Amino acid sequence: MAWRGCVIKWAKTEFLRSTNSTPRATRLNPHHQQRCGFRRDAKRPDTNKGNVTRETKPTPSEAGIPGPPPPLKVPRPPLFKPLMFTVGFTGFSFGAAAILQYETLKSRVQNATDAEESEKLVQGSQDMAYWHDWWNQLSGFQQQLLLLLSMVDDFWSSLTEGQRTVTGIIAVNAVVLCCWRIPSMQRTMIKYFTSNPASKTRCLPMILSSFSHYSFIHMVANMYVLWTFSSGLVSLLGREQFLAVYLSAGVISTMLSYICKTASGRLHPSLGASGAVMAVLAAVCAKMPEAKLGIIFLPMITFTAGNALKALVAIDTAGLLLGWRLFDHAAHLGGALFGIWYVSYGHKLIWRKREPLVKLWHEMRSPAAGGSRPGG
Repeated sequence: MAWRGCVIKWAKTEFLRSTNSTPRATRLNPHHQQRCGFRRDAKRPDTNKGNVTRETKPTPSEAGIPGPPPPLKVPRPPLFKPLMFTVGFTGFSFGAAAILQYETLKSRVQNATDAEESEKLVQGSQDMAYWHDWWNQLSGFQQQLLLLLSMVDDFWSSLTEGQRTVTGIIAVNAVVLCCWRIPSMQRTMIKYFTSNPASKTRCLPMILSSFSHYSFIHMVANMYVLWTFSSGLVSLLGREQFLAVYLSAGVISTMLSYICKTASGRLHPSLGASGAVMAVLAAVCAKMPEAKLGIIFLPMITFTAGNALKALVAIDTAGLLLGWRLFDHAAHLGGALFGIWYVSYGHKLIWRKREPLVKLWHEMRSPAAGGSRPGG
């Protein structure tokens, strides 16, 4: 019995030893591993209670995995060049307007003299019978064409000087609107006829975007306001000075829009003559604040020009502070402030000091026209 117990004990010991020495992979079902599709993790080593170590998660750079890229910081575009362009273009506009006014007055005097002399010659040498015979010699198409031209001339003569001046501006805006509808010109129109401080071309669009409208309704609204208020401002300033104010207001309003867009980080393009039109509207309202205005669709509602100007400035200020994106409120506000400033102070500071420039231009032109008479 003793040897039997020893054999049984030895057999149990060998069985346990053989079982512990069998590799782990032979005890796992290989078909179960393929079906699950993953491997079992290696068993973590036991840690002693006295020496506890925590496994730290490696950073993406330590593990060799590229982390997410840092957020890109959009650099703020420099505005020094557009600012210098604004100052230079404004000065050039008023200087050219002063010279153009001098040449216009000179040509008007010369044309009036020539018209009187030609009228005397016609009255002395020809009578109505001559013109009657000349009219009968024309064909029917020629007579209809002359009648049409006469009607156009009568309509043009019935317009005020301000409306005749604005007609050219409206024609340019209409041509630019048609260019927006040409697919092959889209890239050129976006580059030169939209103002954006983030664009590589920032100076020239400050002028061209003031004549650019993508929406027909937008253009009609701006041109209607310009047509309505141009007569009062042209009669006050003159055609040449009006054009200088209009062009300068377009550039200055775009410059203020550049500054606000850069400060807020909202670099988006804009276009339209709203800034220049707001300058004309604000100048008339500031000069004649008691004038009565109305709405075209609501003629029963009337208000003074001063109250209308205050309401427009308040709306654009609120839109600029609250970040409204419906209109370029910064350009509207810049044009309105420029129009108010010019009729209040700018006319005295700029236009009344044009005499040295006009005198210099007169002295430069006179030797070529008058020979040895520098003062002719």
